[in-house]
Amino acid sequence: MTAPMHVPRFFVRQRITMMVNRYEIRGANPDGSEGPLLAFAQQKRMKLKEEITFYADESRSRPVFSFKARQRLDVRAEHDVFDEYGTAIGSFGKEFGASLLRSTWHLAGPGYQAVGKERRPVLAVVRRVWDFIPFIGDIWVPFVFHFDFVDTGTGQPVLSSERQKSIRDRYTVDVPDPRVDFRVAASMAVALDALQSR
Repeated sequence: MTAPMHVPRFFVRQRITMMVNRYEIRGANPDGSEGPLLAFAQQKRMKLKEEITFYADESRSRPVFSFKARQRLDVRAEHDVFDEYGTAIGSFGKEFGASLLRSTWHLAGPGYQAVGKERRPVLAVVRRVWDFIPFIGDIWVPFVFHFDFVDTGTGQPVLSSERQKSIRDRYTVDVPDPRVDFRVAASMAVALDALQSR
């Protein structure tokens, strides 16, 4: 089974602004460089229910998909991904207990269930310890962390997100499983940045 919209590789780049978080999602050219803009996402801060809308371009005149939390301000909230008509096409959520030592997410769509974890368990622990050290934990360090999602039934790779070494958050996302819709993959990739610290 192949998703209606499958993009095997794309890039996510965060734009830092005062009131909103914005993300550019770009396709990959055959040579591996960044290609055309596929979607532009905007996250409003301080909402009771986490929601991010993806637009066709930077004018934000046409919403093309979105994700929204089912519960209010809950670190264990499930998030549903919707197409431009409001039809649910996938879901994801953070597994709170498993994430205490190593961030763990689950991802689902038509025909698959997947679980994603931080690739480097030691780095996951270091990040958590760093936050608890007085004064030192207040120093921002751009930890480079990656996530790998595998099918819960077969163990086959479904999606991976690799953070690049840069001041501004930038990720390379590979989606080897053709069942994973681009809109679900892009939502998960943005959530790994926007919601990771929740």
